[in-house]
Amino acid sequence: MAEKSLTPSCDRDAFLTRDTQTPAACYNLPVPSPETTFHRELVAAPEDAGTRLDRFIVAHCPELSRTRVQELIEAGLVLIDGNPAKKGAAKLREGQKVSIEVTERPAIIAAAEAIPLDVLYEDDDVIAINKAAGMTVHAGAGNISGTLVNALLGRGQSLSQAGDPLRPGIVHRLDKETSGVILVAKNDAAHAKLGESFRLRAVKKTYITLVQGLLGEKSGRIELAIGRDPIHRTRMTTQSKSWHGEAIANPREARTDWKALAEIDSATLVEVQLHTGRTHQIRVHFSALKHPVVGDTLYGAARELRVGKVNLPPLERNFLHAAKLGFAQPRTGVWIEVCAALPLELRDYLKTLCEAAGEPQSRIDAALAGYL
Repeated sequence: MAEKSLTPSCDRDAFLTRDTQTPAACYNLPVPSPETTFHRELVAAPEDAGTRLDRFIVAHCPELSRTRVQELIEAGLVLIDGNPAKKGAAKLREGQKVSIEVTERPAIIAAAEAIPLDVLYEDDDVIAINKAAGMTVHAGAGNISGTLVNALLGRGQSLSQAGDPLRPGIVHRLDKETSGVILVAKNDAAHAKLGESFRLRAVKKTYITLVQGLLGEKSGRIELAIGRDPIHRTRMTTQSKSWHGEAIANPREARTDWKALAEIDSATLVEVQLHTGRTHQIRVHFSALKHPVVGDTLYGAARELRVGKVNLPPLERNFLHAAKLGFAQPRTGVWIEVCAALPLELRDYLKTLCEAAGEPQSRIDAALAGYL
């Protein structure tokens, strides 16, 4: 149970803080696109025959990501032999002419929006939110509204401004399809202290996940460096999982400790302690073990989990939840643990899985004691 209030044990003036009435408009700092407008004409060589259009463009225009190329295609700014391209997956033929018109993106701002939030804990320096699956933490290219930052600004929240202007208050992140506890700094001093705690791995991060297959052991540790997938740029990977033996980009050491809570037919309910905070870390590590997170089709999970002869309905999100976060209050040093109960859609999925497998729901509820 999270503490509901704190009494500062030191002088407030010694702990620098911003005016708590700072208006949300102060965070509306435009972030221009690094692109400049340009036009490019390309011709498919013999060796390009059969290559996907989006990969062809990225290979010849490395300043563009595949996501940006897709945006340009959807905007009608990519032509093949003078006709608008319909999709990035189109296969090229030798001699085809590809025209690309790159226009500069409009500046992105962090704007206030009236979006309800589930506040788990709050004091003068921090606020802990139970983020729903499907919500992005902050705005970025192609995603400028509906984010956690938009929602925080919408409640008139004072946030630290020490970092990226699109990420006021954000000291760590959760993936879009991951739910649970996320901690936000209200002022620059809190941001600095929390950032240091995360870097020193002094923050305790506990997740609940359901993975495909049976792990075979009661507990374990995964220590595999993680980097950007050299082929699929939206994914991360370990060296053992990289494509065609290509070296992964900027691999960083990563450690995930896990404990099996219960086996349900051909799936395992797992408690995870995250010791590092790499992008997609839990998803990548369990995928490397050939036990992807249920629902995580990006990393190899089946769209529908099969139990006997029954296919369960698609989960439509990853079965990954940040259930608990422990940290030292940045002003007083008091240890605080904030918990977020397992979301209803994940509990319902477990119920459906138990029914299909002929398992008593009570056994799973007992295994999840403290997380429901």
